[in-house]
Amino acid sequence: MKTRWSFLGQGWLLWGLALGAALALPGAPWRMARAPEFPWEILPLSVLLLGALVFLAVGLAWLLGPLAARSRTLALWEAPPELLWGGLALALWPSIWGPPGKGAWALAFLLAALPTELRWLAQALPREQPFPAAWGQRVVRRVRGLALRHLVPRWVAARLPLWLTATLVLERILAVRGLGSDWMARVAVHDRQGLAIWILAYALLWTLAQAREARA
Repeated sequence: MKTRWSFLGQGWLLWGLALGAALALPGAPWRMARAPEFPWEILPLSVLLLGALVFLAVGLAWLLGPLAARSRTLALWEAPPELLWGGLALALWPSIWGPPGKGAWALAFLLAALPTELRWLAQALPREQPFPAAWGQRVVRRVRGLALRHLVPRWVAARLPLWLTATLVLERILAVRGLGSDWMARVAVHDRQGLAIWILAYALLWTLAQAREARA
């Protein structure tokens, strides 16, 4: 218990430093600009997209197990950067569907993020040879499920900031106003309060993940 509180204290010390840095941004932007309105319209799609990513990555990790971390097919899928997936979605988008926007952004994000997250989860799963593989496939699936139940909260807490940053590239290519571009726009105009809210949201997510891990 003492170790857990010490770990939480160290984590919140870092979050506090990040919060202090956001509130103490020096100077002013080179041109006067107003902080953007929060893109509420993208929030439902972002939540749906996050849920789809978590469901697909966890489901595939449960089916494939730790061997997926060494899959050559997965490595080839993972290699292209988000820029290429965004350009591919832009090039292949049927003109009859109208200009590419949120739909192409969601598709490109899933194609770019899914293999990396599947590999991340697969590498974190415990080894299955010789046990529990010797006890049968049913036991193996049970062990994978228990491991993923403990792993998923920390995985989401650790990867969410990276997902939002990665979407920035796709948002610029496909002209979608999203959460990643909101973060960067607030940095550009030195919106200290907005950045502080972002950091506090990340810190809360991290804390909830640690609490879930302690209960488990």
